[in-house]
Amino acid sequence: MILSIESSCDDSAIAITDIKTKKLVFHKKISQELEHSVYGGVVPELASRLHAEALPKILEECKPYFKDLKAIAVTTAPGLNVTLVEGVTMAKALCISLNLPLIAVNHLKGHIYSLFIEKETFFPQTVLLVSGGHTQVIEVKSLEEMQMVATTMDDSFGESFDKVSKMMKLGYPGGPVIEKMAEEGDENRYPMPLPLSQSPLIAFSYSGLKNAVRLVALDAQEKDYCDIAACFQKAAVGHLLQKLKKYFKTHPPENFSIVGGASANLYLREKIETLLKPFKASLSLAEMKYCSDNAAMIGRVGIEMYEKKMFVDVDEVRTEARTSL
Repeated sequence: MILSIESSCDDSAIAITDIKTKKLVFHKKISQELEHSVYGGVVPELASRLHAEALPKILEECKPYFKDLKAIAVTTAPGLNVTLVEGVTMAKALCISLNLPLIAVNHLKGHIYSLFIEKETFFPQTVLLVSGGHTQVIEVKSLEEMQMVATTMDDSFGESFDKVSKMMKLGYPGGPVIEKMAEEGDENRYPMPLPLSQSPLIAFSYSGLKNAVRLVALDAQEKDYCDIAACFQKAAVGHLLQKLKKYFKTHPPENFSIVGGASANLYLREKIETLLKPFKASLSLAEMKYCSDNAAMIGRVGIEMYEKKMFVDVDEVRTEARTSL
């Protein structure tokens, strides 16, 4: 079995996965949303302290499996350095004390492999990764052959939802709040700009849309918030759709996937499904419980890397705030 650890942001998680069967034997996650909601977003130093408390508690439950472990997998990048180091420190200690090899996992690859938790992989895939930190289109042919073809120039898709929620003092995380309010709103009431609509670039940008929402919200009352949420969501998703449609003209999809925390947005899923119909492309989605950060996806990547003997020296492993695939 492989024990995997995830601490890239504000979720403390540990999983144990059977190498041969791909079955998830153990998985537990402790969220910090309540603690960070007071501040309207993640406070790195607080997150680090909470990881230091939560991870050992979860690990205690894993001790019965120690005798069956073949490797330790841990998220090393991208993420918050002060939180990544908590998971990496634990992983190093386990490797040394149990005499096991260490597997350094890229968090973004983890999200891609969330599609394959307890399943076999199938490639190629055109992947839309949408989360609080990333908005990317990635062409995936294998574990080692992934090419990023589009990314955000500023804010991410998920981050923009958090910031719009914060503007209207609706709480954190903003994604579920905005999505729920949008269900009751008129998505055509306020005209919102479609970012980069005249640009030939296959890229994303949410800073301008975020500012447009801010200007509308300044003069709005609480009764208007559902309409603002609906109009924002329509534009935020519409931006993704427009750029994907442009990309599909030269790169028609065969297998398309949406991963990352924001992939749980049902409005986005519905619109993407409609977009794919003319191409007769399949749509793959991770289970809802594996959309957000979790250790099960890190363990699933860990299996692939274990089989290829992609280990790192305990003394040389480093964390990185931002990294490419």
